[in-house]
Amino acid sequence: MTSTSYASRRSQLTTYFDRTAVEAWARLTTDAPVSKIRATVRAGRDAMRANLLSWLPDDLTGRRILDAGCGTGALSVEAARRGAEVVAIDVSPTLVGLARERSAELLGGHRIDFRVGDMLDPWLGRFDHVVAMDSLIHYSAGDIVRALAELGLRTDGSLVFTVAPRTALLTLMHAAGRLFPRGDRAPAIVPITEGGLRRRIGREAALAGFAVGRTQRVNSGFYLSNAVELKRVSVSFPSSKPRPHPEVPQRSGGLEGALQNPPSNLDASFEAAVRHLGMSGPGRMDAETRA
Repeated sequence: MTSTSYASRRSQLTTYFDRTAVEAWARLTTDAPVSKIRATVRAGRDAMRANLLSWLPDDLTGRRILDAGCGTGALSVEAARRGAEVVAIDVSPTLVGLARERSAELLGGHRIDFRVGDMLDPWLGRFDHVVAMDSLIHYSAGDIVRALAELGLRTDGSLVFTVAPRTALLTLMHAAGRLFPRGDRAPAIVPITEGGLRRRIGREAALAGFAVGRTQRVNSGFYLSNAVELKRVSVSFPSSKPRPHPEVPQRSGGLEGALQNPPSNLDASFEAAVRHLGMSGPGRMDAETRA
């Protein structure tokens, strides 16, 4: 279940990426000329996308991939070209519309299932791999790990995602952003240390079947992001330990006792069996039924 803080931030992101910044993002994700600052962001995003894709199998035929926070669909297109069955989802209807248009021109026969909505929606189904490029960086560390836990329940292979590293520069930018009027602010990026992220993942029971794999930082001018790989290593259950069966005391008398500890005198053994049948066999049951 998503938290109130997650839902609130998702609403802010919907407004920002579907209205406030949609034109800037549409331009940034093309080859159109942009400012020097945005050019460094574009180069950084290209490098990060290539890095995340390199952590997936080269041949994705038959694999189901979730592009969580797909934006204009560049990563989805590359995954589909490798043969993946891609479900691409974003909170911005406008960006998803752009993604559909661009993919139709680039893909030919390959098809991507584009959706508008929440990347944590359980109705999206199960996946072999989930990719969340720069779609978790606006959430708190707690919400990031809870989101990974929900996605992990439906992921059979790996979760690859990015977080904003806690550096002096990013921390300063995060603090400075609070000085702008609320209406002019972009949704804040929330820096997190790799050590803190690892500890939170280690404490999350729903991620017990995953282990942190590769990590990679991409630093390109005004773009700074850490890639993290979570690989499934086992299928985890809330309690995988079988309950011990209570010990059943052995009966020393009756038929079982006569058979388990037969006396040396076979006549005595036969008499013990007869006595047991007389006490608890079909004849006794019939008598109790008639009574």
